[in-house]
Parts: sequence; structure tokens; C-alpha cells
Amino acid sequence: MADRTFEYFEDYVPGTTHEFGTIKVTEAEILEFATKYDPQPFHIDPAAAAESPYGGLIASGWHTASLMMRLLADNYLSKVASLGSPGIDELRWLKPVRPGDELRVRVTVLEARPSKSKPDRGLVHSRIELFNQDGERVFQAIALNFLSRRP
Repeated sequence: MADRTFEYFEDYVPGTTHEFGTIKVTEAEILEFATKYDPQPFHIDPAAAAESPYGGLIASGWHTASLMMRLLADNYLSKVASLGSPGIDELRWLKPVRPGDELRVRVTVLEARPSKSKPDRGLVHSRIELFNQDGERVFQAIALNFLSRRP
């Protein structure tokens, strides 16, 4: 768990970048997630995946997004002030995630503005990027989060 530097809205400073990780991707988790939620052959059948354009088993993009969320929840989102998210503006799967990959996250605060209608909170826009062990960017999203303001 990262140092708790993110407590309230005011702690999310535009222009700052933070890196956290890692999380290891296993074949068993790829198969389990995809079998339940995204049963395409290149996610659930190693033999079929080998014959696919990917040349082997790859994680579902939704699994990759879930791994990103785990890293954010453990390291970036406030345990005392997070009020959820109204959504994601952009979501991109840039490269396949494979068994054995180790992912790390880089988060850049793009904007932090107080709410006009609810003065007890603010809205933070963050660019979230996942990188594999080779430094290749495999995922990117622009997320919005509501956070309580410091009391």
C-alpha cells in the first residue's frame, strides 16, 4: 500500500504524476475472468489463442481494466473522501496483456475543480496508464472522480 498522501480533494494537485504497482497477471486469472465475463477464444482457449492474430492467450480488456482499478483502489483513491465516479471519458486498450506480465500504473491529475452545485466536494480528472514490465503502455483511460473537500 502506498503512503496515504491522497486524503481529500485538495490533495489531488493538477499536473502531478504518481506511479504505483505492480500487479502480476497469471494465466489462471485470465482464464477465470474470461470464462465468466468475456468468453472469446483468445481469452479462454490457449490452443485457439495461439492460432489467433495475437499468437497466444491474452487478458480481456475488461480484466485489464479491473487490474487497473485494483491498483487505483490500493494506492490512489482516498479511503476517507472518495465518493465514486460519474464515469470514464476515454478508455483504450493499447497492447495485449499476457500471462506473466507485471503491470504498474501511472496516474496524472489533469484537472481538479470544486463542484459548483455541491460545495462539500470536487471533481478530479485523471489520466490513468498501465505499463507492462517492458515499459510498454498497454492501457489508458481518462477518469472522473468525486472527492470530499477537507473539513
